[in-house]
Amino acid sequence: MAALSGIIRVMEKAARKAGGRLRRDFGEVEHLQVSRKGPADFVSKADRIAERTIYDELLHARPDWGFVLEEAGVIEGDENKPRWIIDPLDGTSNFLHGIPHFAVSIACQEPKLGGGGWGDVTAAVVYNPVTDETFWAEKTRGAWLHDGRLRVSARRNPSEALIATGIPFQGHGDFSEWSKIFAAIGPNVAGIRRYGAASLDLAWLAAGRFDGFWESGLNDWDTAAGCLIVREAGGFVSDFRGRSQPIHAAQVLAANDTLHSKLHKMLVGALKA
Repeated sequence: MAALSGIIRVMEKAARKAGGRLRRDFGEVEHLQVSRKGPADFVSKADRIAERTIYDELLHARPDWGFVLEEAGVIEGDENKPRWIIDPLDGTSNFLHGIPHFAVSIACQEPKLGGGGWGDVTAAVVYNPVTDETFWAEKTRGAWLHDGRLRVSARRNPSEALIATGIPFQGHGDFSEWSKIFAAIGPNVAGIRRYGAASLDLAWLAAGRFDGFWESGLNDWDTAAGCLIVREAGGFVSDFRGRSQPIHAAQVLAANDTLHSKLHKMLVGALKA
């Protein structure tokens, strides 16, 4: 069992505080589904409140750190200190429709040595308020679900692999690109799932529930925490060209090293066709 560091304790406290409110609000969403106006305004308010809750908690704990927030944008801090990357409600559409699959995602990113941009993500928390599962990782300390060590699955054969993805929707993403990749990967794997929360897809990959994941057109707050959790669970994360960066959002492909290589070959072949 890994002892929680001070930084993970701070992040988990903020995630759980916001998650508790989201869990209560989620209980109200079902009652709003039948109203003519629908629950959209209610969910938007819940999202903003969750973000403010996390912001207040983390600002109190680290008053000179900056923020990258889904709703409020970038808030600059001391350029020599880390910053927080936060998605207060990943899986908003699920939440909106009463589907119990959403998460709070918080990552800590270090400034590059010598200044001039941002470097590695060194701590990550993905919290599912419905299942009360806290996935977390610290650089070089491994990935964990509560106090249990996480490892990506050992499946090497695509025919045995369950792959997660995100499907373009309503003007978001490149449907032509996704269709080509799906046509190449789909016939060769055991199944493909679209659950609608990238942070949880990556956390589930780290836990061995999924064997691979691809998506494009995301944002840093969707993947910053999940990328570290997968890597610390022994997985490999890259863009569609196979390049590795601290955070992948515009393009992300993740799996264990052997399966990643095979999926990457399929993906590249599809996009060249």
